[in-house]
Amino acid sequence: MGQPFTVSIPHRLGKAEATRRMQKGLSMVRDRFGQHVSIVHEVWTDDHLDFKVVVVGTTAAGTLDVTDDNVALEVELPFILSLMANKVKGVVEKHGNRLLGNRSKETS
Repeated sequence: MGQPFTVSIPHRLGKAEATRRMQKGLSMVRDRFGQHVSIVHEVWTDDHLDFKVVVVGTTAAGTLDVTDDNVALEVELPFILSLMANKVKGVVEKHGNRLLGNRSKETS
């Protein structure tokens, strides 16, 4: 395995609304990136998500935790996917900030 891929995004929505938006965001990932990314395992337990994704034929597992003021994503990336981590991190932060209403914190 490569290094863990982590993203932390602050918010002011409260736990319930942020969780709802993250669940909606996963649906958008399926619709928008379904030809490249498959979510093969998704289990929500309150404000915690355990998941597995397949990206270009390679599986990665991770968690997403929502607190009252933060969303934390951690994914254990196989080596081949870790090579793309920096590029993907910016995309995840940008879309995460959009979902959570943090327009001023979006990155390019």
